[in-house]
Amino acid sequence: MEYLNPKAFAASIVYSLLGIVILVVSFYLFNKLTPGTLRKEIIEDHNNALAILGAAFMLSMALIISAAIHG
Repeated sequence: MEYLNPKAFAASIVYSLLGIVILVVSFYLFNKLTPGTLRKEIIEDHNNALAILGAAFMLSMALIISAAIHG
């Protein structure tokens, strides 16, 4: 019943929010470091390769953040 522990639940919420913030900031930096804007390239120009690259970046950053948080 350790999943119902309020302290563990609060820690999970805090770490989840921290991970989301780090992921958004890293994606913003990724967007700034790449030439052009990702939104325009993916949505308006239908650049599938860039969409796949962005998805791979998001997945890899999520894995790194989750591994760092959960040890």
